[in-house]
Amino acid sequence: MLAFFRVLLTKPTFLTGALCTVYIVLLLSIQILWMSKRAAELPVWARYSALLVQACLVYLPLLQFKQLWVGLPGFLAGSALVVMPVPFGWITAGLVVVSMAFTQAAYSGQPEDVVYITLSTTLTGLLVYGLTRLATLVTELHKAREELAKMAVARERLRFARDLHDLLGYNLSAITLKSELTHRLVIKHPARAREELVEILQISRQALADVRAVASGYREMSLDEECQSARSVLAAADVQVQMDVNYRDLPVRVSTVLATVLREGITNLLRHSKAEFCEISVRQADGRVTIEMVNDGVRDIPVDSRKDEGPGGSGIHNLSARVAELGGELTAEREGDKRFRLHAVIPLFDQQHDSDQDDGDDDLKPPLRVVS
Repeated sequence: MLAFFRVLLTKPTFLTGALCTVYIVLLLSIQILWMSKRAAELPVWARYSALLVQACLVYLPLLQFKQLWVGLPGFLAGSALVVMPVPFGWITAGLVVVSMAFTQAAYSGQPEDVVYITLSTTLTGLLVYGLTRLATLVTELHKAREELAKMAVARERLRFARDLHDLLGYNLSAITLKSELTHRLVIKHPARAREELVEILQISRQALADVRAVASGYREMSLDEECQSARSVLAAADVQVQMDVNYRDLPVRVSTVLATVLREGITNLLRHSKAEFCEISVRQADGRVTIEMVNDGVRDIPVDSRKDEGPGGSGIHNLSARVAELGGELTAEREGDKRFRLHAVIPLFDQQHDSDQDDGDDDLKPPLRVVS
């Protein structure tokens, strides 16, 4: 704009003023293009073509306006740094600065004018490059924030779907089994049917509480309660159960993950097998805790990590991710023709106990052992 006003101060003719206006408008349009989002979307040939047009608008008017136009090549130097690759951009910008130094020397011949134009062209180019890069970085930052927001939403949806699968799959299977058992007992054994109805009510209330906990984003599960629930559900399904549970106090996260593994194992047993026997063991030793489930009655297509179904990560794949978060490992494999084994091990060295588990009385608590 300074060059434009300097030309106007010379009281040019209408044609000269119109040409100057056209030059300035085109130069500003190209400069705005480099600072816009569309610049990065242009093909290479279009970017270099625009840079060539800018070079023509910088150098050709020098033949007409001479020294009045020497302030504009700095924008060309900055644009070269933005458009061209690193080595070529700096070389081109340097050539623009040198060319203006020689041009000013040819016009005035004064050393101070040459130094001024050289510094002005250099600083203008660096300023244009810095502002353009800043605008680009701001655009990239906004895109990154949008991507992070989308990833956070997707991760929360995955967590919600995963927890609902873990919770409702087990609870609904248990309710279905106990309802079928109650239906068979309601006439011949009404007292036993009432007991089963009470358990169904308890499971339903627990399912409701679990869903609310999932919605709030925080949920703890008790391994002891899951062991008792597993025994009751398997008994209702006429599955013989042998449990060997031997562990001391566990961190809440470890207990929750183990309870989830047990719950998912029972769900898969009820849904994908015709088991008559199930062996469950939980043991704590050598700084780690392991849980293992072995059952018979596996169908021809076993439930394993390769056959896992459901959107967003569920089943065995979901369990593997949960166990891996605690530094552990989960394996699910078929043994023989009809047996299926689910095994998980979690180290305890790096796990943190909650404050309510750090009380001195916990060290005196005897280990829990249930064998049936």
